[in-house]
Amino acid sequence: MAYEQLKLDNQLCFRLYTAARLTIGVYHPYLDPLGITYPQYLVMLVLWEQDKQTVCDIAKKLMLDTNTVTPLLQRMEKAGLVTRTRGKEDTRQRIVSLTKKGLEMQEQAKHIPECLIADIIQKADEEEEYMSMIPILNKLIEGLKRTNK
Repeated sequence: MAYEQLKLDNQLCFRLYTAARLTIGVYHPYLDPLGITYPQYLVMLVLWEQDKQTVCDIAKKLMLDTNTVTPLLQRMEKAGLVTRTRGKEDTRQRIVSLTKKGLEMQEQAKHIPECLIADIIQKADEEEEYMSMIPILNKLIEGLKRTNK
């Protein structure tokens, strides 16, 4: 090969893409019984942390466009997990709130992070190694956000 830097094995982006795709796949056995997808799970995490948020705030926290989040929320509303109401001060805003069913789902989902870690990690000392990647990935995400503006 003429350019070593163009080998697939030398691509950081390929490793990140593969890790993300495989990670999302590991979530399926935990999310399927709840009847939600991985992106819907992310929305639920945001709302469990703080209920009654605008669509824009949810999109910002998930680093997604509102036109990506809106169809997710529409499906979640049809499933009875959230409600969307007009803002009182600004009627153009949509406020997303958890329903009783959405709140109850938190109890069913509380084991997912620990189960996922247990599925991935083979030895106890590996957990610290995996968790140490979070600040590194956060730094990478911040750098990518700056270049994507």
